[in-house]
Amino acid sequence: MLRSVYLVCQTCTYSLCPSPTGHLHLGGARTALYAYLLAKKTGGQFLLRIEDTDVSRTVPGAEQEIFDGLRWLGLNYDEGPDIGGPYGPYRQTERREIYHKYIDILVKSGHAYPCFCTPERLDAVRQEQQKLKVNPHYDGTCRVLAPDEAARRIANGEKHVVRFKMAQEGVTVAHDHLRGDITLENKQLNDQVLLKTDGLPTYHLAAMVDDHEMGITHVVRGSEWLGTFPLHVNIVRAFGWEEPTWVHLSVFLKPSGKGKLSKRDSVDANKDGYSVFIKDMQDLGFTPEGVLNWGALMGWGVPEGDVMNLEQMVERFSIDSLTPSPAAINFQKLDHFNATHIRLFTTEDLAARLKPYFTREGLNVNDDTLLKIIPLIRERLVTLDDCLAFGSFFFKEDVTPNPEDLIAKGLDAKQSAQIAQRAYQILVEQPTISHERCEPPLRAYVEESGLNANQVFGILRVATTGQKVSPPLFESMEIIGREKCLARIKNAIEVLEKV
Repeated sequence: MLRSVYLVCQTCTYSLCPSPTGHLHLGGARTALYAYLLAKKTGGQFLLRIEDTDVSRTVPGAEQEIFDGLRWLGLNYDEGPDIGGPYGPYRQTERREIYHKYIDILVKSGHAYPCFCTPERLDAVRQEQQKLKVNPHYDGTCRVLAPDEAARRIANGEKHVVRFKMAQEGVTVAHDHLRGDITLENKQLNDQVLLKTDGLPTYHLAAMVDDHEMGITHVVRGSEWLGTFPLHVNIVRAFGWEEPTWVHLSVFLKPSGKGKLSKRDSVDANKDGYSVFIKDMQDLGFTPEGVLNWGALMGWGVPEGDVMNLEQMVERFSIDSLTPSPAAINFQKLDHFNATHIRLFTTEDLAARLKPYFTREGLNVNDDTLLKIIPLIRERLVTLDDCLAFGSFFFKEDVTPNPEDLIAKGLDAKQSAQIAQRAYQILVEQPTISHERCEPPLRAYVEESGLNANQVFGILRVATTGQKVSPPLFESMEIIGREKCLARIKNAIEVLEKV
């Protein structure tokens, strides 16, 4: 059975391994989605592992945002920090002793060594290398320390890190499932830090150890890790472990297609009502189905217009169909997928999703009324919060139309008031304000008056809904109800008479 973690997947277990250093963003969500799909496709388990060893960058609340974001997306994990599981603990800061055990193995086998170089010395070396136009790298000062000397300095309490002893000759060939063999000369690789002075590991050690301990067979992660991919492969080989299948996903490009997408780009996106952060997308009225469908197709070699829910994605998914080609963010496609999924929701489901948007505005929502308006507004919704623009007036006791909007094109306030008065009289004579009873006499009035429908119905629309754009007028009036409609039209007449 396969097991997967967020950035990583395991033989039959797949896991997501985010760090709580900021908001859960689109890239992390897509990685989680692919790991989830791989797990469910193969009958495996989906794990969440929190990689929190960079304590200085941990953001309060970020971990909970990861939990909430994954659940909102429907990517429910089978094991994780907040629910436990047989491979715990699932926070790396709680696995310190495990990492120290493996560090000792590497040091004793000669694959790692203690380094006592101070930050000041390392900075001086770096500056000298920059002057010589040499790529900054560790110069190997502590690499040649005798084990007894290193042990004595550690016993004396001298601060130190532990570095991986990279081979200085030959090449490393690392195979990526999407990109094929990646070959790099070992002399170009650095002796990276595996254990920091605070006793916590870096990602390079912790992730490799955790993948082994948790039985990960498929490492699915972002392309930003390609630079240290050879290092990770060498660490795994130093332990003599079976190597997982490595999958480095495609990179997201800016909407312009020029340059890699960054979290900072969300600031610009927000100006247009978009974001690359999952919590923002939720607040902006996007649906998990729309977000997942949109994100899934950026890096998955299926037709770009395919509409799929999570269950359908599981059925169709294969890591062989993923592609390394960069994908430009297209927020218009997000709109398209979101609107499409909204149209696929049942009336009851959509009503349940829209109700919180109305109640947050202080509106008293009648459930029967809400169910009635869904067919009227569904086709107009791109995001869920669009319901406020098209449906708030149904739940208000009265509306306050703009006097200028009540004046029909080509007419003045007095003429518009007369039209409103005549419409009021016609409606008063009707026993109900159903669209079947009201529309025919009002259209007859349009014909005999010589006015056009836009003038008459435009005044009625603004009077009854308070806005120039609304769902179909007569169907809306029927839902609003006879007493409210008449009261609103009478108020509109009074407003026009004061203009």
